[in-house]
Amino acid sequence: MAKRKAILLAALCTIIIFSTFIGSTQSASCCLKYVRNRRQLSCKRMLGYTIQNINNSCDINAVIFHLQGRFVCADPAQGWTQARMRCLDERMKKIAEILKVGTTAANTTSTNA
Repeated sequence: MAKRKAILLAALCTIIIFSTFIGSTQSASCCLKYVRNRRQLSCKRMLGYTIQNINNSCDINAVIFHLQGRFVCADPAQGWTQARMRCLDERMKKIAEILKVGTTAANTTSTNA
């Protein structure tokens, strides 16, 4: 059972690190238009998102969803975009809670040993 939790903890850490890395690499480019077909964009397939604001090189506000191997630009004013952002935020919150519980359990186990 402890081995399964350790594997789950390692997988969740990998996802968080991967999504952070993707977020940092996206800053070099910006969205020029929004996605039209949102049916393929289920929350389960998304790794994270970043928010693009209008600046010198970016002409539109956008939410950039990170999927494996690609980025998708969405209109932040659309309801479906906000729903996907909430879904991802909730998922990250659950992952953080699991990591916190896993870390606490690992510390308790190591101090009892």
